[in-house]
Amino acid sequence: MKVADCITTDVVLPNPQTQDPWDEVVVDPALKDRLLNQVLLSMHLRDTLPFIVTACHGLILLYGPPGTGKTTLARGVAHRTAALTAGHRARLVEVDPHGLMSAEHGQSQQKVVELLTNHIPLLADDGLPTIVLLDEVESMAVARGAASLSANPADVHRATDAVLASLDRIASEHPHIVIVATSNFTDALDEAFKSRADALIEVALPDVDAVLAILRRTLQGYGGAFPEMAELAGSSGLAAVARRLDGWDGRQVRKFVSEALAGRLETVLEPGTLTLADLRTTADRLHAASEKATIGASAGWAADARGERHAV
Repeated sequence: MKVADCITTDVVLPNPQTQDPWDEVVVDPALKDRLLNQVLLSMHLRDTLPFIVTACHGLILLYGPPGTGKTTLARGVAHRTAALTAGHRARLVEVDPHGLMSAEHGQSQQKVVELLTNHIPLLADDGLPTIVLLDEVESMAVARGAASLSANPADVHRATDAVLASLDRIASEHPHIVIVATSNFTDALDEAFKSRADALIEVALPDVDAVLAILRRTLQGYGGAFPEMAELAGSSGLAAVARRLDGWDGRQVRKFVSEALAGRLETVLEPGTLTLADLRTTADRLHAASEKATIGASAGWAADARGERHAV
């Protein structure tokens, strides 16, 4: 795979074909404020002061369980950056790190260097504020202390070394580039990589109030095609359903609505006929299955049924 093939998105914002997802992510507003402030501050300080003063690398790490909105937040902050910087434009570059990690000896290091020190700076050579999203970054910044468990620990060391050196170079030479990395498994990340992050921001599982808000927004979204479902979003009975979904991630909560629609042929054919009773029945069924699976797992014979039905 060529390095260019690892770039899944390269778009200048605002763009009429690219939706701003910022408001759709249900998290503590303070978390969003911190992420946006850190992006803007990093660009400003690195453009004004030398690295020896600020030690800012232009790296922000979003970490937490899958399905909590880390990737969507990274995309959304690019839209907000465009709205708040001079010229009201910004670039979003998304990278698939998995494509960089070649099984061929030494190739990972070469690809990382080419991507971070050559390819991305060339994309951003017009000086526009640029947000680079490195999703699931643990695949390219592997903890070197655990490299002995790898099939090719020497290549792991070289690739991680290349990532760190490239981050240092971007920090000093390209202050308009900020990297937002996401990770589901921070224990797998190299400590030197984590230490380079200007901010480590945890995106945790939603609490019950957030689950309720996600559930309402999802039903309202369905309401664009099926108006009755938007009315269902206003039901006071949704709070009880949300309590049944406590501990689920945001992606699972959104998928829950389609799970409920699949419960009856009538709702499959006419989604607008979905009722609060359908939601309650589905929530009770999945909650019971989850508890049974948890008990079974402790006995060593069953997997998490909820995880199977809502793969993330």
